[in-house]
Formats: sequence, structure tokens, C-alpha cells
Amino acid sequence: MASGGGGGGYRNGVNKAPNLRTSSSFKSKLPPTNARRSSGGESGRVRVAVRLRPRNAEEQAADADFADCVELQPELKRLKLCKNNWDSDTYEFDEVLTEFASQKRVYEVVAKPVVESVLEGYNGTVMAYGQTGTGKTYTLGRLGDEDTSDRGIMVRSMEDILANISPETDSVTVSYLQLYMETIQDLLNPANDNISIVEDQRTGDVSLPGATVVNIRDEQSFLELLRVGEAHRIAANTKLNTESSRSHALLMVHVKRSVLGGEEDFSPNTQNRSSLVGNLRPPMLRKGKLIVVDLAGSERIHKSGSEGHMLEEAKSINLSLSALGKCINALAENSSHVPVRDSKLTRLLKDSFGGTSRTSLVITIGPSPRHRAETSSTILFGQRAMKVENMLKIKEEFDYKSLSKRLEIELEKLIAENERQQKVYDNEIERIRLEAQKRVNEAERKYVESLEEEKMKCQMDYMESIKKLEEKWAVNQQKNALNGEIQRGSSNQDVSELKQLLQSEISARKAAEEEIRSLKNLLPRFSKDELAGGNTNNFGLEEILEEESRQKMKLEEEVRVLRSQLAQFSIEANQARSHPDRVNGGNPLLGLEGSTPLNNLRPRDGSNAERTSITNLHEQVGLQKILSLLESEDASVRIHAVKVVANLAAEEANQEKIVEAGGLTSLLMLLRRYEDETIRRIAAGAIANLAMNEANQELIMAQGGIRLLSATASNAEDPQTLRMVAGAIANLCGNDKLQARLRSEGGIKALLGMVRCRHPDVLSQVARGIANFAKCESRAITQGMREGRSLLIEDGALPWIVQNANNEASLIRRHVELALCHLAQHEVNAKDMISGGALWELVRISRECTREDIRALARRTLTSSPIFQSEMRRLRIE
Repeated sequence: MASGGGGGGYRNGVNKAPNLRTSSSFKSKLPPTNARRSSGGESGRVRVAVRLRPRNAEEQAADADFADCVELQPELKRLKLCKNNWDSDTYEFDEVLTEFASQKRVYEVVAKPVVESVLEGYNGTVMAYGQTGTGKTYTLGRLGDEDTSDRGIMVRSMEDILANISPETDSVTVSYLQLYMETIQDLLNPANDNISIVEDQRTGDVSLPGATVVNIRDEQSFLELLRVGEAHRIAANTKLNTESSRSHALLMVHVKRSVLGGEEDFSPNTQNRSSLVGNLRPPMLRKGKLIVVDLAGSERIHKSGSEGHMLEEAKSINLSLSALGKCINALAENSSHVPVRDSKLTRLLKDSFGGTSRTSLVITIGPSPRHRAETSSTILFGQRAMKVENMLKIKEEFDYKSLSKRLEIELEKLIAENERQQKVYDNEIERIRLEAQKRVNEAERKYVESLEEEKMKCQMDYMESIKKLEEKWAVNQQKNALNGEIQRGSSNQDVSELKQLLQSEISARKAAEEEIRSLKNLLPRFSKDELAGGNTNNFGLEEILEEESRQKMKLEEEVRVLRSQLAQFSIEANQARSHPDRVNGGNPLLGLEGSTPLNNLRPRDGSNAERTSITNLHEQVGLQKILSLLESEDASVRIHAVKVVANLAAEEANQEKIVEAGGLTSLLMLLRRYEDETIRRIAAGAIANLAMNEANQELIMAQGGIRLLSATASNAEDPQTLRMVAGAIANLCGNDKLQARLRSEGGIKALLGMVRCRHPDVLSQVARGIANFAKCESRAITQGMREGRSLLIEDGALPWIVQNANNEASLIRRHVELALCHLAQHEVNAKDMISGGALWELVRISRECTREDIRALARRTLTSSPIFQSEMRRLRIE
């Protein structure tokens, strides 16, 4: 394929004659681009971009003393065409591409919107127009074999199309043609050299049924196709271009995309399949057509030096380009007649200008003043093309064929599934029938056996009952015979026995009455003293009984205590059996009730006995076992374990061992998993202690520690928990390497959010963190490692800093004063600090601060800042 206009290096800048008066006349403005909707489609103007070719070697030698005839203003999307050294015309385009514009940039602004429209079902045209040798073929058809960045619009368009289709449901076909001497020839099949144009009388669409159509599956096959077409395209050597294209090349790409709207309906597991299939709509089939047109270059015979057959070629080229220009002029002027049939080129491009296609035109020009007339003609062509309005229409239709095929497949699946289920159903019915028959037979057999047994048993019982009745009847007969003889004698004997019993009862009653009378007679003989002595004895007995009751209650209490101890021992024994790793000495943490949560970020001087006990526990039990207890299901065990780890983390010698054993990960896990306030407070304190080591700080950040601390700060209300979290973040703020990440993960926002607590200890840690951050930030700016406004100011920390610069608490005030001085050291922060009222605080610090080093730093900052000095003079501050 000819690469016309591809020669010559890209130059830097445009030569202009010095000290010459320049004037310009504004020749064109962009037509309105707002698209309008109508029932027929969407209005879209032809977009035009201009691309300037750099000077080639011949122009650099011949025009070395002359300035370029064009001057580009890409930021304004304008182009100036110089008439002479002092006058020029100005034109506006949709895009102005300099000689330094990359092929990728050209594709994105010229062709990519068209390709996207084609994928949506519209027709699209990308066309290059210009003088021969200005880079049309380079812009469109460059293959980029040596350097992929040189690939032209054809290759890049196909890359985008293939990347956005589905090979299973979509298709891409390509035809590659050339219009030579008003005959349409197939570049993929040179024998097919006279293809006729067929126009649909109903729709007006133009087609080429005789052209070769190739299915494209990958980029490599498309590149091979372009190489075949390039080899068959006609080119010649002229004075203006060593490989001048002598024909118009047209690449036609047809894209068919199926827009599926009911994939879920075809799942074999879908319920109510019949109702879903009944509601199916056929998928939409969108048909887009992309035409990439590489026009042969317009040329003047006396400049190109064409003669003989080449002269005839030039005439044919100019005639077809002239016919195209007439059509565009007629469309731009809304003429009632558009001479489309004057040339086969205009017939092929009927849909591109004034039709339903989205069209993008790139006009290529050269910088040489010798070709100013051709350049001017090209620019005017582009200006007229910008006035052409197309009515875009999407090309889509119901894909009944695809739907029918899919329904047939689904029907076959349903039939097979139904047959399978019917077979399974029949087999199951047969199995149930056989099993039921077996059970019925078994039940009948057992029933018959039971009836036989019951019958035999009833017969035996009946015979036995008859035998017993007969025996009883015989005995009763004998008794009746004897009763008749002894009845009279037995009656007299019974009467005498009753009389004797009555007489003995009367005697007993009389003896009891006599004894009662005797006791009544003896009662008056007892004296009152004897009765009193009896009461004394009774009182003694009562005291003894009370003492016994007290002893009994005491013993019962001891029994209850012993029972509770026994229950505790039973629980511990059960725990030892369920957790064998704790058998050795039981739970070593149950004796650490004195290990309270950390009261400071670093432990104060507490009881030596407590530290000794924790150290001994660490040595006896082992750090790994203590860390394993952090995951215990028992909340009290977890609390005791995290207390031990926090106390161990307070000693610098233990920190490395804790981190190596996975203690840092376990502590972060506690913050993430548990909402218990005590656990979160102690875990945050332990993390704060570990964060005093720079190596641990990076590990904390790498494991998402700052996000966990920020989340804890937002949820916690306990001042001690907030103090621990603020201390941990404050330690991380002192690391130069973590500034940007600390801010991006919400560390600064978390610090500022904790001031809601208003507790002095919390505010002190917040102030320390802000001071550390400001100091590291100032150092980074001084060393040139970052620039711009302070991240603290961007996150809204300045109002709080100014408000607490004169805090009553000396520790808070000292940290805030130091932070203010570090922020003020850089001029980029000065305006924000002045508007936020920080200047007055800096002046106060420079005069009243109790620390000489901070006071001197504030004075040095104020005197070295021009902005502060100017504001102080305005406010008359000495």
C-alpha cells in the first residue's frame, strides 16, 4: 500500500518572518454541533479535522528561507493560512492536529467516535482528503510493521471492533476495493476488475454484490488482508510523491452484533419454563457499516509532472474529486439538486454525505508556501464539508433466525429432559409398586399367622375356663350340703363372742376414767418454785437449741462455699479436658487480675512485682501460647491475654519478638473482629507501643492498620480508647515515608474526628500527631520530595490548630505551636494561614511562647516570608 506523505521528519515550530506586521481575517466559524432528535433519527454534522504534515527533505532544502504558509493554534482549534508576510486568514475546525500529533491521537479524535457508532448499529465513514503527498495513506492505511505506534486508522479501527464483539454471536466481514479510472476493482481478487454498483430502489442503499467478502476473526488475518490489497493497489512516482496513489481505496467493514435480551430464559434450571419461553422477545440484530476512504491526492499537472497514461489517471482523479466537491457544495447550501450520479465515487459515498452515516473527515495539508493554493483549496473543502448535516439512523432488526435456532435447541433440550424425567418417573413408579406389593404380601402373611395364633389361644382359654367352672360348680355343691347342717350352731357361737368383746371394751373405758381422776388429784400438789425451775430448764434448753441452730447455719454456709469451690474446680477440669494445650498449669492468665489496661502509651513505673509476674509468665508459658489465647472464645480469657501482650509490648526488648510471633496481626484482628470496649482499648494501646518502632510502622500500614484504627476512632466513645488510638496514629504520623498513604487511608480525618471527645489526654495525642505530620511534611518540602499546599490544610485541620494554639494545657499548646511554625515555613500555605487567623497566633508565639526554640522559629518564619511581612505591614504589626 502506498504511504504517500509519509516521508520527511517532524519539525519543531513554524518559521515566521521577523519584524513584519501581521493581520488576519476570520474566515470561518464552526457550525452548530447540537444534534436534534426526530422521528427519523439523530442529526449529526460531518466532523472535520485538519492534520499538518511536517516538511520533508526536499522542502527543507528548497524552502529553507521561507516560513510555513500555515500556522496552527490547536488549543483554539484554529488554523491561520498566510496570504503574505503580514496578512492571513483564520479558519476553525473540529480538531487541529499539529505535525507532532501521534497516530493514536489522530485515531482517537477522528475515527474512534465513528467506530463506536458502528458498534451500536449506525453506518460510519472515515475519509482522508488532501493534496498528493500530504500523508493521507500514512494516516489511514499505515500497517506499523516496524513500529506499532505508527499504525493507521484502518488497523486501529479493526482492533477496537474485534475487542468489542463476541465471536460466538457476532460477525465482522471486510471488502477492500479501489476506484481506478471510474472502474471499481477488487483489491483482494484482481481478476474482478469491473464491479457494478447496485442501488436499492426502496431504501436507496448502495451495495457492491460482486465484491469479495472475507470474514475476520483476528487482527493478524486482517493485517494479511491489508498487505494483499496494498500489493494490488496502483501507485506511481511523481514529482510530488515517490509513491503517489493513483486510485481511491475503500475499505468496507460490515459488523453484525446480536443484542441478547433473554439469556436467563434458556437456563435448564429455570422455573416455570413454559411461561418464560412464551414471553420471549426475539433478540435484536444490529448491522453497522464502516467505510474507510483513502482518496487519491488532488494535484496540478504542471507540479506533479504527469504525462501520458499518468496524465489520464490524474484527470480521472481530479474529475471524481471535483464531483465530490460539487455534491458537498450543494449539500452545504441546501440545494434542491445534489449531483450524486456524476461520479462512481459520489455514488459510493452517497450515504456518507447527506445520508444516514456518521462521517468524520480528516484533511491533510503541507507546510510549504509553494503549494499554498492547493492548501487553501483543501481547507475550503473541509470548511464546506463541515456544513453538511447527516440524519443518523440505527440499523437494527429482530433476529428471528437466531431466535428460531435457539428455540429449536431449547426444544430439543426440553424433549430430552422430559424423556429423561419420564424414564426416571417410570422407574420410580415401578420401584414403589414392587416395594408396595412386597409389603402387602408380607403384611398378609403376618396377619394370617396372627389370626391362627389368636384362634388357638382363644380355644385354649375357652377350654381352660370351662374346666375351671366345672370344678367350682362341684366345690359349691359340696359346700351347700355342709352349710345346711352347721348353720344353727355357728349362729349361737357368734353371739357369745360379740358379748365378750363388748364387756372388755367397757372395762377398759372405766380404767381410763379412773386414771384421769388420779392425775387431776395429784396436780395441785406441785409448787410454784418447781414450776419456775422447770421454766429455767426450758430456757437453758432453748439457748442450747439456738446455739445448735447457729452452728448448723455456719456449717451450711461452709457447705455452700465448699460446693461452689467444687463447682469451680469442675469447670476448670472440663476446660482442661476440652483444651489440652492449657492442661499445664491451667489458664496462666487467671491469676493476672491485677493487670489493668495500659494507662499510658508507654507503661508508667508500676509495681515491680506485677512486671516480674508478667515476665515470669512470659518465660514459663511462652509467647506463642499467650498469643493463641487472643482467639479464645472466652471473653475473659481474651481480655487477660491482650493485657499481657500490651504489657509485654511496652518493653522495647519484647516488641520484635511479638511482631515475629504474629502478635501485630493478632492485635489488628481483635480491632477488626470484636466490639468489646475493653479489648479495643487495650489492643489499641499495644499497637501504639509497637508503632514507636519505625519498622513496625510500615507493617501496621501494610496490614491495613490505619483503616482499622480510623474505624475504631469513629465508633468509640470511651476517652481512654480514643487516647490509645490517637497515640497510635500520632506515632505513625512521625514517619516520612507514610505521609501520603496515611492521609489517603483516613488517618488525618480520624485524628480530627477524635477532638469531639474534648478529653485533655485525647487532645494531647491529637496535637502530637498533627505536630509530627507537619514536621515530616515540612522536611519533605524542604528536601524537594513534594510540593503544594499542606495536606493538613486540605483536610481542614487549620481551624482546630488555630483554636487550640493558646490552649490552657501546656502539652497541647506546645504541640500546636510547633505545628503552626512548621506549616508557616512554606509560602504556599501563607494565604490559607492568613485567612484562617493563624498570623495572629504566630505573632503571639514569637513574643509569648515559653520555649525559646519555638519562639525563635516563629520569629524566623515571620521575617523570612514576604507574604507574612506584607500582611503585617498592612495590619501595622511591628
